[in-house]
Parts: sequence; structure tokens; C-alpha cells
Amino acid sequence: MRKLFFFLTVVILLTARIASASIILLPMDLKQAQHLKAYGMAYWVLKQDITVDWMLNYRGGSFSFPYTKIFEDECVVRGVSYEVIPNSKYQSIMAEIQSPEVNQDIVKLEKAPKIAVYSPKNKLPWDDAVTMVLTYAEIPYDLIYDDEVLEGKLPLYDWLHLHHEDFTGQYGKFYAQFGSEPWYKEDEKRQEEMAAKWGYSKVSELKLGVAKQFRNYVAGGGFLFAMCSATDTYDIALAADGIDICGNVFDGDPMDAGAQSKLNFTNCFAFENFKIVTNPMEYEFSNIDATSPRPKMNDDYFSLFDFSAKYDPVPTMLCQNHTTTIKGFMGQTTDFRSQYIKSDVLIMGEYKPFNMARYIHGNFGNGMWTFYGGHDPEDYQHMVYDPPTDLALHPNSPGYRLILNNVLFPAAKKKHQKT
Repeated sequence: MRKLFFFLTVVILLTARIASASIILLPMDLKQAQHLKAYGMAYWVLKQDITVDWMLNYRGGSFSFPYTKIFEDECVVRGVSYEVIPNSKYQSIMAEIQSPEVNQDIVKLEKAPKIAVYSPKNKLPWDDAVTMVLTYAEIPYDLIYDDEVLEGKLPLYDWLHLHHEDFTGQYGKFYAQFGSEPWYKEDEKRQEEMAAKWGYSKVSELKLGVAKQFRNYVAGGGFLFAMCSATDTYDIALAADGIDICGNVFDGDPMDAGAQSKLNFTNCFAFENFKIVTNPMEYEFSNIDATSPRPKMNDDYFSLFDFSAKYDPVPTMLCQNHTTTIKGFMGQTTDFRSQYIKSDVLIMGEYKPFNMARYIHGNFGNGMWTFYGGHDPEDYQHMVYDPPTDLALHPNSPGYRLILNNVLFPAAKKKHQKT
């Protein structure tokens, strides 16, 4: 009888402990040992059909979800810092967050977004920050390229990333430096074969066709994210619809001598009134890019804007971080000169002394897009042939956090996806 009483007492105490410790909080301030993997943990919980609270501006944009031993064990396995708190304490935190006196809010993440990365199937001598951080955070994604896009498969996905890509059909403007390299010639051959397969006479026409599919995807409610040269070359391609802007080293015939005056900026998502670079030997597409001139490396930082969590939840979500000052990093397209950014585009991060925007966002139709300049947030000047960054050495990277904010953003309750 005494043993039975002891056993029942233990069960009651354990039950009471579990009931009171009913919430797992993933802090996203400096207490978090694995910021990047914390996003993957939140995504994994969503995959179990459990809602996650994104606590905007609370301890760096923390995540929380109901306590289970399975979730706790998964946090341990992934090395993600977590706190188990009583439900009563969590209710107090929620009341504090919802107070009109504080710039905080709670957004419900309801469904794990299905993710696609537009990336070539052949191996090229550079990597991609988004695929690296998705892999590190253990967030699954599908690789797609021109075939899948032109076959109409984009509506299968909630979120689309454009890999380091040149949508103008100029092969990244690598000709002057790498035109004789085997990988360049192989890429040129593959792209030309793909264009012919889909009935296009030139690679530039193929890429424009793909860009238009992306535009339709966003108009229909999709979320598009691009980095580095996939940002400005996307808009340049749309502006040059029906205009030959490629030199003969790229497509075998001269470019249209009046191309600049014929550009249609109304086709663009983000940019207007820019000038294209017509020299095929110059490693630059247009004057949108602010790679040069730049501040010195030790002075190269950009700042995130502070938005109202309760009234501007979209940019607030996209800017969640444990710091508002992010170290700069270069790419083929590093920053965007502010004078060429459309007036309805939201600038979320900038280097004001040089009038450069780094992180911008906008709406198109029923969907949204985000452009993020630079190639690798933890490698200041990542060069062709450089090895990929080991993210295990940068588990708390604020620059990479901005990418993952965009990945989770489509999971937010629909009412929070309108600006």
C-alpha cells in the first residue's frame, strides 16, 4: 500500500510538472547558441502540424510552441537553446507583448512552406548562401531549373529562391575572365541546348521566358527571394523584353544600338531609370549595383530599419535579428543604388553614407518579393573557385538570419502577409 501511494505521488508530481511547464521557448537573443538551427527547429515543429508563435521583437524574435518531450529532445539533438516555461508565465509574456506600449507582437506560423531553389543542375565553381543555410538549418527544399519552371510546376511551391543567376543571357558576364574555362563552355552549351529544346532561338529569350514565369508566380500569390546577380539581372531582363542587349560574344550578333532608350521600366519589380552596361568585357550589368566604390571592409556595415510590429508585421518579420547592424559582404551585385529604386519599394536595410540599399521588399499582384544584395554573409569577398563557407563556424550569423526570416515568412497567418 505504501509503495502504491509513493508511485501515485510521483505520477501526480510529474504530471503537474509537465502541465505547468507547457511551453518551449526558443530565445533568439544572445542566449541562443544556434540561431540558424533554431529556424530549422521551428520549421520541423510546423511539419508536425503544430502552430508556432513568432514573437516579433521579443528577445530577438523568439519562437515558441507547446511542450512535448519529443520537441524537447529534438532541440537537444540539434543543439538549439531552449527554455521550458509554465503556461501561466507564457500568458504573462503574451500580455506584455500585446500591450500597445511596446513594439512587439505575436504572429502565428501555421504551415511549413514548400520550398524551391531555382539552380542549374550542372556544377559551377561557386556556391549559394541560401542552399547552404537551408542545409545547415535542416530545412528541406527542391532544386528546380528551366524545365520545371516552363513545365508549370511553380504553383506547387510556397517560396522560391533564385540562385546566383544571370537572367539577361550574358552568362554572368564571365566571358572576359573565364570564357576559355571548361566549366564556362559547358554551361554555355547546356544553356543553348535548353533554349533550343523549348523553342527559343537565344539563351536571353529563354531566360526572359523563365523570368516571366516567376512574375506570374508572384502575381498569383507566391513569395520570391533573390540574392546577388539574380536581383538586378531579373529586372534588367524584364525591362529589356523584346530588346537585344547581348553582345555578339554571347549570342552571335550585335546588341541593339538603341537598347538603352527602349528599356521599359514599368516591367520591373524594384528598379527604374538605370543604365545597362553594354561592354561585354566589363564584369557588370548596370549602374544599379553599388559594388564600387565601397567603404573599407572594416567600415562596411548596413543597418536594419526598425518597423512597427503591430502595424507593419511584414517588414518586422523579415528584419528579426539579435542586432540591427550587419557586417557587409560583397557579390557580383552587392548593394542597390537608392536613386534607381522605385518609390513604392520598401528599403529594409541600407548603408546610408553611400546611399546604398542592401535589403529591399515589395508586392506584386497577390504575392511578394525580397531582394538581398551580396553573395555570402560570412565571406566578405567570395570569389569564383573559393570553397563554401562552413556555417558550423557561424551558427549565429545575423546576415544569414535575414535569409531564414524570408524562408519562414510564408508560414505566417495570411492576415499578416499584407502591408
